Amino acid sequence: MTRLSYPIATTTLANGLRVVVSTDRNVPAASLQVRYDVGSRDEQPGRTGFAHLFEHLMFQGSGHVESGEHFGALQAVGAVLNGTTSFDRTNYYETLPGGGLDLALWLEADRMATLLDAVTQTNLDTQRDVVKEEKRQSYDNQPYGTWLERCFRLLFPAEHPYAHLPIGSMADLDAATLDDVHAFFHRYYGPNNAAVAIVGDVEPADAFERVERYFGGIPAIPEPPAPPDGTVGPLAGPVVEDVDDDVPAAAAYRVMRLPADPSPGLNAAHLALELLGGGSSSRLHRRLLRHEQLATAVYAGVIGLRGGVSVGQVVLQAHEGAPLEPLETAADDEISRLIDDGPTEAEVATAKAQVEHGYLRHLATYAGRADELAKLVLGTGDPGRINRWLQEMDEVGVDDVSDLIRTHLGVDRCAVVRFRPRPGDLAGKESA
Repeated sequence: MTRLSYPIATTTLANGLRVVVSTDRNVPAASLQVRYDVGSRDEQPGRTGFAHLFEHLMFQGSGHVESGEHFGALQAVGAVLNGTTSFDRTNYYETLPGGGLDLALWLEADRMATLLDAVTQTNLDTQRDVVKEEKRQSYDNQPYGTWLERCFRLLFPAEHPYAHLPIGSMADLDAATLDDVHAFFHRYYGPNNAAVAIVGDVEPADAFERVERYFGGIPAIPEPPAPPDGTVGPLAGPVVEDVDDDVPAAAAYRVMRLPADPSPGLNAAHLALELLGGGSSSRLHRRLLRHEQLATAVYAGVIGLRGGVSVGQVVLQAHEGAPLEPLETAADDEISRLIDDGPTEAEVATAKAQVEHGYLRHLATYAGRADELAKLVLGTGDPGRINRWLQEMDEVGVDDVSDLIRTHLGVDRCAVVRFRPRPGDLAGKESA
């Protein structure tokens, strides 16, 4: 495994803001990420979708910035920027020429300190409609677009913090008042619930001084509620939902509970899912795509989550007009053989090489490195793990992977959503 040695410097401001800097002089540019320790896991029943809503509101102005100016000002200096929301976090990022770093820091600090100055009823109503349209376009009206929502609903009890997706419930958003939204911001969006990561052409002392200049005067918020504990073991039996939908071909989406991130168990899970269906050399690819030609697409991978449990996924898509059953039967047989016999040393070695490749690709850009450092600062308090993770993966043995496979990947440990074309659809009539 490659040995990494990215330089890392950290500090914490008096208001609790955690800061990590990694100097890289190869390009006269920098990437900034501001990550908040709030995601859909923190939302209450009946009040879902708030973290994602704030991803939109954060770009609609703040105390000293008009709506639309955040994007415009940064793009004018050559920045690439955006924000994302997930189960465990919300992040905002900019990659830009080094001369634009002060502007990016000022804009991020202004919305941390004064966002609610711009969150009016009109602004809330507008962004609520934008989120609804996003859900229609990206989920409801896309073939297979509801698979993750359906799978997580099967995989977790209704009260579990991961039972709903970050997009949230549109009914909950409709019911949200301006006071509800303001209260959510006051609860989670403060310096002591955030981390700043800067990677690029800047020295740590200089970066720390700049962050202090822009963020140091923002008061800490009251200690946010502790994230809910979603610890739960593997499913005790299979759970299945069959869906007739406007899809071009039948497909099965399988999810299973895995150990939380970070943990040695999740490291083993990365390798197990990789060798099962992560790439062209994996078992499911070789059998289902190349040899028996039962599938047009196969994928297996990990969704790492911090709240006591992560999620594995296996996706199987049949040919248009072909039945799903032979594909699932062959996949079940391959998984059963893997459970009974375990993986080979060569398979685990190949999986490690593939995981290493993916990790290094992620870290190859300033933005990817800033993302990983911000994740580690909030998730573990140990940004130095960016340099050690590949060594941790290299220490995972064949027996570790075998144990993970037996405990978590069995067919009886999965939640399955099967999509089939609606009866009568010419694109997907299944043969008898």
